[in-house]
Parts: sequence; C-alpha cells; structure tokens
Amino acid sequence: MAALASSAVKAAEAAVTLGLGLIGSMALFLGLMKVAEAAGLLGALARVLRPVLHKLFPEVPVDHPAMGAMVMNVAANVLGLSNAATPFGVRAMQELEELNPNKGTASNAMVTFLALNTANVTLLPTHVMALRAAVGSHDAAAIIPTTLFATLWAAGCAILAAKFAAGWFPLPVVAATAPAGRQQGGWLMPGVLGLAVLGILPLTLWAGRDLSPWILPSMFVLVLGGGMLKGVAVYEIFVEGAKEGLAISLRIIPYLVAILAAVAMFRDSGAMDLLMAPLARLTTPLGAPPEALTMAGLRSLSGSASFGYLSALLKDPAIGPDGYLGMLLSTIYGSSETTFYVLAVYFGAAGVRRIRHALLVGLLADLAGLVFSVIICSWLYR
Repeated sequence: MAALASSAVKAAEAAVTLGLGLIGSMALFLGLMKVAEAAGLLGALARVLRPVLHKLFPEVPVDHPAMGAMVMNVAANVLGLSNAATPFGVRAMQELEELNPNKGTASNAMVTFLALNTANVTLLPTHVMALRAAVGSHDAAAIIPTTLFATLWAAGCAILAAKFAAGWFPLPVVAATAPAGRQQGGWLMPGVLGLAVLGILPLTLWAGRDLSPWILPSMFVLVLGGGMLKGVAVYEIFVEGAKEGLAISLRIIPYLVAILAAVAMFRDSGAMDLLMAPLARLTTPLGAPPEALTMAGLRSLSGSASFGYLSALLKDPAIGPDGYLGMLLSTIYGSSETTFYVLAVYFGAAGVRRIRHALLVGLLADLAGLVFSVIICSWLYR
C-alpha cells in the first residue's frame, strides 16, 4: 500500500512536469498554425483532402478552422511528428466544441477525430526507428511497411467503430445550425499541395529515415514563407497563437493529474499483470507472447513507460531489434497510441466532460493495432 500511494503521488508530480513541458511545443506549433490559417494554407490543405474528410465529418464545414486543424494533426501523425500533432489536435478539438450544440458532451465528430488519433495511419514511426538504430538494428526502417499495414487496418476499424457505436450513445436533440465555413477562393494552392503529397508518399516509403529530419524545418519554411508571401504580419500573428498554447498547457494539467495517477495505480498495483497473464496463455500460440500483450497494455496507458519497456527488450540480446519479437514489439508501439493521455489532453482542453463512446473506440483501435501487428509480423518474420 505504501508503494502504491507513492506511485500515485509520483504520477501526479510527473503529470504537472509533463503539462509544463508541453508549453514550448504548444506555443511553437499553435503559433505556426495561426500563421498558416491567416495565410490560407489550412484552407488549402483541407480542400486537398475534401472528398475523404467530408465523408468522415459531414457536420464540419469544409473551410472551417476545425477542418484545417484536423488535416494538420493527421498529417503530423502520418509523418511521426507526435509533438507537432498534439497542438493541432487540441486546436481541432476546441474548434469542434465551438460547432458542438451539446456543450461539454463529445459530438460524433469529436469521437471520430479521436479515433483517427488513436489509430492514425503512420508512414514514418520516427521514434521507434531512432531507437532501433540506437540499439544496433541492421535495418531500422524495416518497421515502416509493418506499421503502415497495421495502422491502415486499425484506422479503418476505429472509424467504423466510431460511426457504428454512435447509435448506442445517442446525443440530445438540439436545433442548431453549424456556422458557414470561410471561403478561401482559388484552387492553385490546393493543386500544388496535392501534387506535393503524391510525390512525398513514395519518397517516404523509399527513404523515410533520411527524410524525417527535414520535415520540421520544411514545415517552418513553408508556413512562415507562405505567410510572408501573402502579406501576413507573421511575427504578431505567431505570438498571438503562441499565447493560446500557454493557456491550453496550463488548462490541461488537472486532467493529466487525474488520468496519470489512476493509470499508475492500475499498473503498479499488479492489476494489469493479473489481467494480462491469463490472456497470454491463450494468445501465445497465436503469435502474441506475454511481452506483446504487456507492450499493448502499457502503450494505451503511458507513452514513457511503453517506450522504456520497448527499449529494454530491444537491448536484450535474447530478443534484439531484428527478430520476430523485436519487430512485433516495435510495430505494436508504432501502430497504437496512449489513449488515456489523448482523452485527457484533447477533451480536457475543450472542456468536454461526457465522452460517450470515445474510450471504447480508442481501446478498440489499440486492440486492432495489436491484432494486425501480429498478423503482418507473423507473415513476414515468424
């Protein structure tokens, strides 16, 4: 009991440290996003993905800031830029709350957006690739195809779950009209961006490890340069967006304290091990040994704990980074998300207290990531 109490207190302290640590990245990327919005870049990106996003989010006007923020969030996750994705995701959730007629209750669009974050299609699992290179992998980028396969299927399952389960958690009927989207006339910029995306995808698969260090500097040049060309007051607008990042980081700290303390007690009490051990006896013959189940469980609960666990196992000579288990663990980490953290940060920033089926969808997305990681790694490496 003393150790359990100590774990809860340490987790609460770590939550405050984490929230304060988000201030820099939040301020930086929300400042960039404000410039991109003023320059019309977000509207252009939204129009590039209009056919898909309009089907997924029919209640969101195509040129609304929420759509642009969601596009930036998904793009950052696709490229493995989790630090950049969080500020965009927070902004998107806040904009979705502005459109939400049931304030404080997660809308269908919010739950679907959360599904995209917990099972986002990933082309560049940069953190895992860096770790694999550090522990001596012969091919650190070998998990690109396995992660892409697992996340494609997991994202499809998560979106279907979000749409199907919405009927089980009905919303109150409120007469409301969504505000009209802001028009950003002209199709030259969307056409150029669309061609750029089509060119980047094959390059990403071919030379993802070499390209990843260029992504953030390229984003800064594109956004700030585009703002200057459009005559935007770049510095003043950047500072305005950065102030929002500071306020958001402080606002989410109480939510992080509550979630991370509960997660630490669940993990360190032994409850998670009690839950995983019986399952492991059933799943090991199917290609999911106890280490894989533990990784999947930790990944849903804590990003730092799961990364530390992955690092320890990949350094183990009996496992290594390039064998079946090393590839499986790397793919599971790259194809799932810290669901409880995402719930706390995104919904906390938007002031959403009634999450409806968001947790169910997030956990189903994590489960799908595990299942399809096992399928692809068993096929290629077992």
